[in-house]
Amino acid sequence: MKEKVHCFTSFTFSYLARASILVKTLREAHPDWVIWAVVTDEPPGDNDRGLAQVFDQVVYAKELCFERFDRWLFKHDVVEASTAVKGQMLRRLLGEGAQKVVYLDPDIAVFSDLNGIADKLDRFSVILTPHQTQPNRTEGLVKDNEMTSLKYGVFNLGFVAVRNDPVGVEFAEWWASQLYFACYDDVPNGLFTDQKWCDLVPCLFDGVHIERDPGYNVASWNISRREIKITTDGRILAGGSPLKFFHFTKINTAGDIMIEKNARDNVEVRELWNWYRRCLVDAAPAVPKGYWHYDSFDNGVRIPRAARLLFRERADLFEYFENPFSASGDSYFEWLRGNEPTILAAG
Repeated sequence: MKEKVHCFTSFTFSYLARASILVKTLREAHPDWVIWAVVTDEPPGDNDRGLAQVFDQVVYAKELCFERFDRWLFKHDVVEASTAVKGQMLRRLLGEGAQKVVYLDPDIAVFSDLNGIADKLDRFSVILTPHQTQPNRTEGLVKDNEMTSLKYGVFNLGFVAVRNDPVGVEFAEWWASQLYFACYDDVPNGLFTDQKWCDLVPCLFDGVHIERDPGYNVASWNISRREIKITTDGRILAGGSPLKFFHFTKINTAGDIMIEKNARDNVEVRELWNWYRRCLVDAAPAVPKGYWHYDSFDNGVRIPRAARLLFRERADLFEYFENPFSASGDSYFEWLRGNEPTILAAG
């Protein structure tokens, strides 16, 4: 009997529209896969926007048995937090007996089946996809691609696939531990959330497969060597290979700039980009713009990034304030008011 694949994604309610597009396109390709939501958030009001109708299983980050969850999460911004839970969820799924686990970012859309990945998990323990699969030839493209990979990470951790075997379990334990310790956007100190950690994976673990098929994990920053073509029978190719999934990172913001820069005369890329824009409009849930439950103290005051960084850096503050989101009594909020008022004012 073919082993069932469990696929999970991690997001906040502000990304629910993107996550619903992922689920819709993934179900079309793999109706037999079990799809999990990991929600690093709490619902706006008492409405979870129908998560249980979209996903097979829903897990909130606070349910993942993080040690001192409130204190730990407070140290992260929204992107860091949504990324940091991935290792813990992978460890949970493997621990519960899932034999094959795939992670996909919520801003991905699937265009053809991923059987190649599922089948390779019969032979490999961990599968990663690199940002670049062919070298660029001009100074500008090397700066945008190879040099960016050196800075932010060689592998695109919008995807990872893991087999439930001793190496896969060891990887999950290691990755969960590293992301608990430091999953920060701190490029000057050699970190970019989870990606830089995984530069080490082929060095630390056996059974790692680097999937170089250009049809996987296509994105605005790597289309310079992955030309998109739509055939007369409607198939979409990337670099000559069937497009498996496209990563629509930062659509309507910085991603648009990269598309214009790298697509050049590749009209089909723009058609794909605009298709996803239309899907976002159709899928948009009634969620307050920019909503994140953990964005504010419990009195409604937005938490400045500097307040998170200080709490991250000061072990004495981390140990003393059990719930740094609290703003009443002997709280971190009141401590900031008395000792670092400029930080709160900047928020």
